[in-house]
Amino acid sequence: MGGSSSRFLTGEGLQDLTDRVAIVTGASSGIGLYISFYLVLSGAKVYMAARSHEKTAAAIRRLKDEGLHDGLAEKMIWLPFDLTDPRQAKASAEQFLKLEQRLDILAPLMFPRILGPYGQTSTGISDSLVINHISPFVFTETLLPVLEHTASLTGSDVRIVNVSSVAHRWISNPRYDSFEALNSDFARTMKPSLNLYAYTKLANILWTKELQRRFELKAIPIVTMAVHPGNVMSEGNVKLFKSWPCGSFVGWFFSLFFLRENIGGYTPAWAAASSEVAADSQRFKGAYVVPYGSIVEASKDARREDLAKDLWAMTERLLAQYNWH
Repeated sequence: MGGSSSRFLTGEGLQDLTDRVAIVTGASSGIGLYISFYLVLSGAKVYMAARSHEKTAAAIRRLKDEGLHDGLAEKMIWLPFDLTDPRQAKASAEQFLKLEQRLDILAPLMFPRILGPYGQTSTGISDSLVINHISPFVFTETLLPVLEHTASLTGSDVRIVNVSSVAHRWISNPRYDSFEALNSDFARTMKPSLNLYAYTKLANILWTKELQRRFELKAIPIVTMAVHPGNVMSEGNVKLFKSWPCGSFVGWFFSLFFLRENIGGYTPAWAAASSEVAADSQRFKGAYVVPYGSIVEASKDARREDLAKDLWAMTERLLAQYNWH
């Protein structure tokens, strides 16, 4: 990739996405908004999956104020989406299936409660696990028929990009082989919130790699990648820093080192649409990608097939138990 900063304004390095269809979740703010921006700038029709239509519309107006012309803005479409309930995630995917016959890019961003307290859904399951893993799993599984159909078309280039984090390296002795493990609050550890965050970020990579392995077994030409977008001064981080003592100073200090949201959105967009991935797709299958488009080795635990299979099996058990299929 080139060294020019113009890539953050023009989407340099992304291929022509004319007639391609993408879904970006969490697209009404933060890096999700800028992933959407880069993809639509490259010609894609982008479904912006988000909870609030009003907030999504305001986000599109923001992009127009930053120079996105009306013709491209018309290709950005709100898709109702809620990760807090797997049933809502499934309903969102089903709505998309009624609207489109192809899907070339699925970028289901994960939005953890960053370093926040442990909480549970009404079903008694860790809300971080539901938001970061179970709901995205259900959403993706529901969309697999249209993804696989698109992959069978001549000239196709179908990709699934999951956003993880360098934090996946912080968890030690992870297990995904029981409900108790999946539902852990890590209260007996030194840093419960940090470990909970790291646990779900590791799950993102394990799921991505297992999904790729299953595509390979079926000879389905879909590329999956997990991406660390860098340390981004996102809305979530801004709120987090403000909640700390001397929050304004802390936020200012970290802003000196953290990436702006438009830059943070570039690496996931690059994974979703770069010409480099198209030219050497085999190398990027199941890869862990960091700014700005480099493959690095994920942690040892993230490369454990047994953990990935445990996670998949337990997820399937939960889906069956709560009828979330």
